[in-house]
Amino acid sequence: MKRKKLASMLWTVGAAALSETAAAATLDLYVDRKTQQIFAEPGPGRVKLGTFMQVDENTGATTAAAASTPAAAPSSTVAAMPAAEAKPAKPAEKKWYDRIALRGYTQLRYNQGLGGDAADLRSPGDRFIGDNQGFGIRRARVVISGDLNDRVSIYLQPDFASTPTGSSTSNFAQLRDAYADIYFDKDREFRARAGQSKVPYGWENLQSSQNRITPDRADALNSGVRDERDLGVFFYYTPKHVQERYQYLVKSGLKGSGDYGVLGLGFYNGQGANRAEQNNSLHTVLHFSYPFKFANGQFFEVGADAYSGRFKVATPASITVNGRSFTPKDTAPVNGSIDQRVAVHAIYYPQPFGLQAEWTVGRGPELDLARRQIRTRSLRGGYVQATYKIDGGSIGTLFPYLKWQTYRGASKFDTNTPRMLVDETEIGVEWQPNNAVELAVAYANMRRTNVSSAPYRRIGGDLLRVQLQVNY
Repeated sequence: MKRKKLASMLWTVGAAALSETAAAATLDLYVDRKTQQIFAEPGPGRVKLGTFMQVDENTGATTAAAASTPAAAPSSTVAAMPAAEAKPAKPAEKKWYDRIALRGYTQLRYNQGLGGDAADLRSPGDRFIGDNQGFGIRRARVVISGDLNDRVSIYLQPDFASTPTGSSTSNFAQLRDAYADIYFDKDREFRARAGQSKVPYGWENLQSSQNRITPDRADALNSGVRDERDLGVFFYYTPKHVQERYQYLVKSGLKGSGDYGVLGLGFYNGQGANRAEQNNSLHTVLHFSYPFKFANGQFFEVGADAYSGRFKVATPASITVNGRSFTPKDTAPVNGSIDQRVAVHAIYYPQPFGLQAEWTVGRGPELDLARRQIRTRSLRGGYVQATYKIDGGSIGTLFPYLKWQTYRGASKFDTNTPRMLVDETEIGVEWQPNNAVELAVAYANMRRTNVSSAPYRRIGGDLLRVQLQVNY
């Protein structure tokens, strides 16, 4: 009789305590040695009976917090369990393939000449500029990235809208990035990047085409590293607080360039992405960039880059000028021409007004038509771009912009490395109705050399440019 009475008392006290504290799944009970009364908290002369929980005999289910306990008793009883068993089970460690993310974007582009000699315009940045052009897929990228563990991450990016040199068919799959980041410390401040990746030369070169407002990069900076990438090893240092700034500048929609370190040092082939090395001389690049954050939240980034190496130009081809044909002579040594440049940049992020500028000088291989030879010559150029960010609420975000660029130097990746004379002004606006869609419209007044074929005439014309980008 005494046992039945004790069990009944235990159940009454336990149920009352559980009803008052719905968030608690278990209850510690104590019994007084003299009076045999049950208490829910310790005290003088009280002995702990154990840790108790209610069990439903109809469903066999326990309370949510105790669902992981293996035992199930009838509903009119109280089950005791050791306190250690109430601890939650340790979650299983994720496999490396559970940490891999998939994303990408596609750009559909249309160019329409408006006047002048627009039909004869050509640009290294856009193969859809010229006569008899319509819609084209400028980029179709898929990015596979993630952490293999705390010290190693991978990044793989093919482009399914590439056109190999000399091909009349578009939309081939071609590798853009394939590298691994190896971190030397737990805060990921020091890392090595090995594989094919962007060469840290020029701020706009490092900015993803997915984030860039203008259709193309400026020729002065991009002519140094065509496709912005090469095969090599790069070392980066980014303090923890600067990592957070770089992440914010991209995720907030301020069109950041990403994290390529406050300091960078790299060694790469120098012949460009997806091109075989042609000599035994590696290029070396030095990189510095720092994003300052003012008290009012405004970001301002400044930096400088430099690279040096030997570049092996493509085999010269015959040129016909004024009815006379000749093949330029390459005056460079066997290991290639001197290829050296330095650049500076300053970025005042659009909050809401933004201004960015870059300038480069250097020397490298260039065609000298007067001497009928390819020799080392100087180069210079850059751009200035003004931007304004308009947050329109339900209608999305607008980025009106104005960009001016100039370049006097070689197009070293093209046959015969012809000299480029570029003066271009572009005005446009990018509209983002939501995160998945971006529509950009631009008007450009171009004065540039047609480097696609001899005799490399300078063409002037006006161009209307439209691009639809879908992010996924």
